[in-house]
Amino acid sequence: MSDSSTSSAGAIKAIDKQSVHQICSGQVVLSLATAVKELVENSIDAGASNVDVKLKDSGIELVEVSDNGKGVEEQNFEGLTLKHHTSKLRDFSDLIHVETFGFRGEALSSLCALSDLSVVTCHESAQIGARLVYDHNGHLTQRVPHPRQHGTTVTLQKLFSTLPVRHKEFQRNIKKEYSKMIFVLQSYCIISTGVRITCTNQTGQGKRTTVLCTSGSNSMRDNIGAVFGPKQLQSLIPFQQISPGESIKEDYGLGEVDVPKDLFVIDGFVSQADHGVGRSATDRQFFFINKRPCDPVKASKLVNEVYHMYNRHQYPFVALNITVASDCVDVNVTPDKRQILLQEEKLLLAILKSSLMAMFETGVNKISLNHITPAITNLCRPTETSAGSEDREIGSVSEALPDDEPPKTSINLARLKEAFSNHQVPGIGSKQSSHKAACSGSSQKKMFSFVSCSKKMTDIMRPPLKSSPSFAAVSSIKKLTVCLAKYKSTFDNDAEDSEAANQISAEDDPEILHENNSESGLHPSIYETDVKAETISEPVDEKFWSYKPLVPETKSEQHQDRMSSPEAKRARYEAEPLAQNCLVDSKSKNASTQLDSPVSIQKNTVLLQFSLQELSKRMQRLQAQKKENHEQELKYRRFRAKINPGENQSAEDELKKEISKDMFKDMEIIGQFNLGFIITKLKSDLFIIDQHATDEKYNFEMLQKNTVLKGQRLIAPQSLHLPAISETVLMENLEIFRKNGFDFLVDEDAQVMERVKLVSLPTSKNWTFGPSDIEELIFMLSDSPGIMCRPSRVRQMFASRACRKSVIVGTALNTSEMKKLVLHMGEIEQPWNCPHGRPTMRHLANLDMVS
Repeated sequence: MSDSSTSSAGAIKAIDKQSVHQICSGQVVLSLATAVKELVENSIDAGASNVDVKLKDSGIELVEVSDNGKGVEEQNFEGLTLKHHTSKLRDFSDLIHVETFGFRGEALSSLCALSDLSVVTCHESAQIGARLVYDHNGHLTQRVPHPRQHGTTVTLQKLFSTLPVRHKEFQRNIKKEYSKMIFVLQSYCIISTGVRITCTNQTGQGKRTTVLCTSGSNSMRDNIGAVFGPKQLQSLIPFQQISPGESIKEDYGLGEVDVPKDLFVIDGFVSQADHGVGRSATDRQFFFINKRPCDPVKASKLVNEVYHMYNRHQYPFVALNITVASDCVDVNVTPDKRQILLQEEKLLLAILKSSLMAMFETGVNKISLNHITPAITNLCRPTETSAGSEDREIGSVSEALPDDEPPKTSINLARLKEAFSNHQVPGIGSKQSSHKAACSGSSQKKMFSFVSCSKKMTDIMRPPLKSSPSFAAVSSIKKLTVCLAKYKSTFDNDAEDSEAANQISAEDDPEILHENNSESGLHPSIYETDVKAETISEPVDEKFWSYKPLVPETKSEQHQDRMSSPEAKRARYEAEPLAQNCLVDSKSKNASTQLDSPVSIQKNTVLLQFSLQELSKRMQRLQAQKKENHEQELKYRRFRAKINPGENQSAEDELKKEISKDMFKDMEIIGQFNLGFIITKLKSDLFIIDQHATDEKYNFEMLQKNTVLKGQRLIAPQSLHLPAISETVLMENLEIFRKNGFDFLVDEDAQVMERVKLVSLPTSKNWTFGPSDIEELIFMLSDSPGIMCRPSRVRQMFASRACRKSVIVGTALNTSEMKKLVLHMGEIEQPWNCPHGRPTMRHLANLDMVS
């Protein structure tokens, strides 16, 4: 019985239609902005020239969208709110030809599932309208005649009431939802030419206030002025499309074949790149593809990057419409249709970049080359050289020496290394500088490699060709370098390779150095020379640069075999002084040879007891101990980031995770280091605290929290011409503006953009503020309504004051003063960085690891 019930419970079955409807509807309509957007799009698709959006309590109680479009025919009343019922397309192939905003037939059906929906509509061919009421499944439950001019009114009551969790979250964040809805509605106001869009809001039983209003102009510029005021228009320049140049095409990997002409047509407006006319945030950036509002992430990022090339401290106003063939774009990507895929996106980015750069370069940011002084121009000129290609490869010393003087070697270790790195051979006359093959880039690498391992040489060294004096010089320098470096402690264990010389045959290229490992066991006698790493300067003649064999060439396989064992190698290395063959005059009468005497080897064999099982047990014990040590290490290695600028973020994240505010009072003061840092101990961890940065951050946050800026009244009130939504945000947060030193005269009965006037501005010594700071505050309060915040310039002023009043580096502190600074860190919100970004605290060490 239990088996059958278990199998039936785990069986795959179809979900009932009502559950499917509720689940899917929650994915289509995600927010107040989405709900209003869907209704406004339906009105514009219906050919309306007047769209009126009415909200009650910012949309919590009611959302109503009315239009004067064609209306709904009587035969479509039943299917109006059914899932996937639409008049926009019939099959999937129609999707690429759709020019309307909506086409899926999901919006009204989903709104039925999430709210109480009713429709009042009158088709242009009908005599009287009708009021239609639908249930949560989208079925028509009531139909009564209702007088109305042709058009449609859709009413949503208690949005998201069928989803308790989302409804509660919606009510809690209603101000954020409301601001996002206004931003989305602004995009339709800008792009919908010939359509008058109005949005009003009524709070409680109060008066209905106009939030947004356009005049229905046929110009995008006029719509921008209606939404954001005439002041915004003063800083705008029309977008001028320019084909990308060759360099920009290369940046995006575009060739001539890859660039279709006239694929994209871009029109719109961008703010000038002059400092002061931009925005403090990206709150006014609108992109459209075929007049559909969208969020092209790459295009938006590119526009801001190019703008920052000319105005790095601000963001541009952007309103750009990109017209492209419908078969080159896919809008059916996300439920809200704001994510769009393009076929030739790289070409679009190239056009945007070239056009924006050309537009901004024509402004005041262009630097005139005539202002560059002649001195700077001379500094920028490249140095002219008359040396040929061979002289660039080989450094000739004939230019540095008088003609009547013989060539001299003037070499020390540092100069030798510099000479090798610069592809030059010092100490060689101009006669040698013509031999390019001996000192080319590849031979220099071989030469340097030979110097570093010159102790690996063969027994016999044959003389080089007389026609290659430069090679002789190079070989001599290599041997000299080995002597200077005195590589006595790094001998290889290869006895054959450790014998000193290089065999070069007459047919070989002088660049190539061959090792001969099969020659006899004889080696030249080695003279220890007291060579210091100092400059050696003596006349050089041709005889000096030649080699003669120091010992005759013999072969002895028996001797070679005897000397090949490691014991023999070690015995010989211990018996003989370790040195290298230095430059020896070929006329020297002291050259002699010395033969190695054979070494007899006695091998003893010792039997050892060995067990694989015992070895396996030992390995297991070692692995278990290693694992235990690792686990113990993890217990006290909570801080892994190093004190390094590249790991600042990791270190800050670790401190946020491991250190809470109440831990600062438990820290033990160890002392002061370098009159600038406090060393503290918390359990087994040591921390270093920057006394100046810590005190600065505390003073900064106290200034932010408690300072009320005094305002200076203006002679006459100043009109700000703020958009309706900005006026609403300002009026709802007047107290925060007053704490920042701003004061306003509010007239709610005045027209939109004239309801708020500035009467007082904050001033503080050399700091002045203005309307741009007001707009920045409005943007910040739109995201975080009711929360105390400061404009960026006020923060800069507080940061400067906090820095000047804080403990400076070099001040000696006693224990109580250091403890006070540490306790202050537990009283502030973000104690990890000072206002200028300097770290306040870092982990030094864990005492358990040290012990």
